[in-house]
Amino acid sequence: MANGQWYPPEWPDRIRALAEGSLTPVAPRRAATVMLLKDPDPAQEAPTGPLVHMLRRRTSMAFAGGAYAYPGGGVDPRDEHEIRWAGPTRAWWSSRLGVEEATAQAIVCAAVRETYEEAGVLLAGPTEDTVVGDTTGDDWEADRAALVARDLSFAEFLDRRGLVLRSDLLGAWTRWITPEFEPRRYDTWFFVAALPEGQRTRNASTEADRTVWIHPSEAAAAYDKGELLMMPPTIATLRQLTPYDTAAEALAAAQDRDLTPVLAQATLVNGEIVLAWPGHDEFTKHIPTAGEAPA
Repeated sequence: MANGQWYPPEWPDRIRALAEGSLTPVAPRRAATVMLLKDPDPAQEAPTGPLVHMLRRRTSMAFAGGAYAYPGGGVDPRDEHEIRWAGPTRAWWSSRLGVEEATAQAIVCAAVRETYEEAGVLLAGPTEDTVVGDTTGDDWEADRAALVARDLSFAEFLDRRGLVLRSDLLGAWTRWITPEFEPRRYDTWFFVAALPEGQRTRNASTEADRTVWIHPSEAAAAYDKGELLMMPPTIATLRQLTPYDTAAEALAAAQDRDLTPVLAQATLVNGEIVLAWPGHDEFTKHIPTAGEAPA
């Protein structure tokens, strides 16, 4: 491949089936993912912008195996239930995300919960202006495992710990919807957040075989060389992060980001299928109707 764009070999057949009407799109599941940022230690390297936390999905995964991504996952229906909350109101988040209040809460809750489940980082604190410190230890791990197994809801977890979710530590960045021809579809909101002081990331996900802190520009360069495999929304958001000098700058910029969803479109043009993501020309693919490899 010329770059590291994730492109499953079954896509052309599924796109043709969708165009012919023999494939019925599945409803996308709501999901959230978090681009966790931190500023590098100035004693170790010159300031060149924030680092972003990424994980590599195991090659055995049915969806995007081997691709680099951010911590995230689907909404748990219980994420809509009453929960200890701090930061902008649910009504504010409803307006920002363009969904009903209960759904907005569930999306924000999923972002915080999944970051804890997959990276061990918890955007919550004892009060509305504090954040927990070290979240390692056997008791924390037992709770995290119970969350992953869905034996414990996030609201129950916060209640047990006497914590409140810090929604003000998140910034909504963008929204992508998995193409209609994909068998697994997600309506995903991407957020940015800064690593809280005193906490550290770890590979807590059973879905990942590697994690890394990396400058967005370095990750994008590795993608361009075909060294890192990524889905379109991952590399697109990495490129969007490169102008910022600090994690705080990126978080501040989130408030003005357009959250109009990005959804791939497949059209038949001059005897070939053209797969395009509106506003992201670099991902356009030309797929011959005879089934040859895409350009």
